[in-house]
Amino acid sequence: MRRGITLIEMMVVVTIIAIVAGLSFPSLTTGLDGLRLRSATDSIASFLNLGMNRAERRRVIVEVLVSKQENAILLRSTDPGFQRRLDMPEGITISKIHPEILTAEEAVRSFMLYPGGVIPRFGIEIANRKGAHRIVSVDPITGVPEVQLQ
Repeated sequence: MRRGITLIEMMVVVTIIAIVAGLSFPSLTTGLDGLRLRSATDSIASFLNLGMNRAERRRVIVEVLVSKQENAILLRSTDPGFQRRLDMPEGITISKIHPEILTAEEAVRSFMLYPGGVIPRFGIEIANRKGAHRIVSVDPITGVPEVQLQ
């Protein structure tokens, strides 16, 4: 009696593995895209907190630049050498900057954070490849970034 597996048995096992992999791949990529979107949302909220904290603690004006073209957010202040940049991860894009301007589509928007002043109401809407959207906005009363699901 010969022991081992036949070629047909091997092909059946490989086919079953391919079918399982094919069925699970879309849900796996959707999960990764959702994770990237959540991570980018948290990064934006932390980045905006950094700008607001710097304005209050250092008593300097901080400019928040949101660039749809570069898919990035920049912080600049009057302190020499202070400039921070947050690039969006792969698969995440800045889709809108709130409040939207009706007259022209601007690629770069600027918001100023004044020490002791009122924080402007603005939001950054990001999207992933699957079309899921989230908005990170700053509440002008509390000064806390909030995440809104779309």
